[in-house]
Amino acid sequence: MTTFAQQGTQPAGFPTRFREGEARGRRLGRPLRLMGRIVDVDEELMERIGRAFNERDEAGARLAEAIRMRAGAPGKVTMTQLRTALEHGVAAVDSPPPALAEFFAQVEATPDWVDWDLVDEGGRVFARLGQNAADVLLQLSLISGYRFGGPPDLLVATGGLTGSTTRRRLAETQHWAVSLRRPGGLRPPGAGSGSGSTSGEAWRLTVHVRAMHALVNAGFEQRWDAGRLGLPINQADQAATLGLFDGVLIIGCRALGVPVSREDARALMHLWKYVGWLMGVDEDFLVDSEWERHRINYHVLLAQAEISDAGPRLAQAAVEVQRERRFPGWPEPLQRVRGWYERERLLSMLTVFLGTRSMRELGLPRRPPWAHAYVLPMNLLRYRVLGRSARGRARLERQGSRNADRLLASYFGPERAAVGDLPE
Repeated sequence: MTTFAQQGTQPAGFPTRFREGEARGRRLGRPLRLMGRIVDVDEELMERIGRAFNERDEAGARLAEAIRMRAGAPGKVTMTQLRTALEHGVAAVDSPPPALAEFFAQVEATPDWVDWDLVDEGGRVFARLGQNAADVLLQLSLISGYRFGGPPDLLVATGGLTGSTTRRRLAETQHWAVSLRRPGGLRPPGAGSGSGSTSGEAWRLTVHVRAMHALVNAGFEQRWDAGRLGLPINQADQAATLGLFDGVLIIGCRALGVPVSREDARALMHLWKYVGWLMGVDEDFLVDSEWERHRINYHVLLAQAEISDAGPRLAQAAVEVQRERRFPGWPEPLQRVRGWYERERLLSMLTVFLGTRSMRELGLPRRPPWAHAYVLPMNLLRYRVLGRSARGRARLERQGSRNADRLLASYFGPERAAVGDLPE
């Protein structure tokens, strides 16, 4: 099938990065093509992705515009009002401005398709994945994504994951991901969260991140090369990010020897489908089927640009920050040794996951696959032997929670665990 890229043409209104690196995407996407049982490229889906590069979260955009109004302007949304709505619901805000009322009316109106039992089960599966989930989210969901231009350029422009902020931003991402595992954490205000819940912490953090994305979009749109890259934070890149957090999480953990059953995959997909909805991802890209996600991910991969200068900067910063982590319980003389070990372990796993060509593109040193050599048999024992019973699965959940606490402590250190503050 002849594509626009092969014709040397670009549909009107699409950014020039669309399908720029298609040949490279086909090479990198061979496993996805097999898993998604893809025979031919779906040109209708490719066109939908191309249009999505210039589509934003419109409710978020109107909220951001109201936040950025001058003080006293009609319809102005203050940070105090936004924080109150995040914590207690928009009903707790006296005479909420229209943009705030519209935004929270949308995120508080849970879709009929949400199955809370399945969402909570997805959180339990996520917790059982433990360190494996943390490894895949860092290596395949984050660093792997730096191989394509667009989002990495925005991260560098905002200073989000480079320089002295790297450790803090990685910690905030981990904190948000950990919150999704907790029962009741995704319930909106007033929905009731059940015993032992975190009273909607994950819901608040997810909506908080959506508002931050909208503010970043508003702040960068006028100075962003939209003709080349599309909008700063757009629906195509949002769909790509969601696919890295659901479908790639599942196949990455399987690659580490963790058996993810059809039922477990369904629960994880449902969890992330609701998270994507809360984040403002268009419903065209929200799916329940793992295999449909692999199909979408393959086409999103074909739509990407070549690697930009931002990718290696971000990847190298994520690797080097491992030396800065502080590990509870380790004596001071051994902190540097542990940091060195975590860096080497990360490089070893990345070499296997990304391959030598991608490691060279990102400017990362290659390492022998020693980390996989111990992770695989350990996972076979944990999940295929000890995790076969209900008691064993409960134990894996507890271990996953303890691992998450240690992980956050190592990234945050003495700082307060949180997601990035909304600007004043």
